[in-house]
Amino acid sequence: MSKITVKDGTEIYYKDWGTGQPIVFHHGWPLSSDDWDGQMMFFVAQGFRVIAHDRRGHGRSSQTSGGHDMDTYAADVNELTTALDLKDAIHIGHSTGGGEVIHYAAKYGKGRVAKAVLISAVTPLMVKTENNPDGVPMSIFDEIREGTGTNRAQYFQDFTIPFYGYNRPGANIKQAIRDNWWRQGMMGSAKAHYDGIKAFSETDFTEDLKSVDIPVLVLHGEDDQIVPFAISGAKAIKLLKNGKLISYPGFPHGMPATEAATINKDLLAFIKS
Repeated sequence: MSKITVKDGTEIYYKDWGTGQPIVFHHGWPLSSDDWDGQMMFFVAQGFRVIAHDRRGHGRSSQTSGGHDMDTYAADVNELTTALDLKDAIHIGHSTGGGEVIHYAAKYGKGRVAKAVLISAVTPLMVKTENNPDGVPMSIFDEIREGTGTNRAQYFQDFTIPFYGYNRPGANIKQAIRDNWWRQGMMGSAKAHYDGIKAFSETDFTEDLKSVDIPVLVLHGEDDQIVPFAISGAKAIKLLKNGKLISYPGFPHGMPATEAATINKDLLAFIKS
């Protein structure tokens, strides 16, 4: 397996396929690089070099006790991209991975990142605060912590239903997609997943979004039940200097899996633009 060891001794697993301009994929909570199969297979066939890593504590990377915060996630990505000497790269992040992308691009990406894509991303800030009054109440994230910390196997199975919009009338439920989500989640560390809830819900990405001047594509499903469009994609686009928004009526949070053909087409058009 391909791994690098970062400064604190954590091993970060990654996939690296093909040649050409690099596209780096950043997965959502609590998944792994496997969640990008539909995109990696598509883009490697289009002549790109595709790279995806398992975030620390997730998938096949080290199950560390600490470092489950956005600063460390971005630093790990920086070590990986430096080790692979990636330049002129496109970084694509889903959900928590979208936060990781914009934080990495703002902090380390100068001269290395050509474009970025935020898919169903947690940017700019998820949790309800005095300055973010329409955010998600902290009680919801406490429920996610409770389920993850005490009943993870069942909680993760149940979580796939709203994640993919399978609770909507007429939904085309694919059990294998649910099973694959659960498989990926259970590969990781319960502590990493528990601690990571704070990272994706309480990190404020406002200044990161404002600071980047590269082209950024924001893709968001209007029926996202996990990261509601109104508090995320609709707000993030207003903070970007060079942003483009595509929102999709009826698409769920997990749209890279359920709507891969549409998402891949729009990603390719942006990359080639």
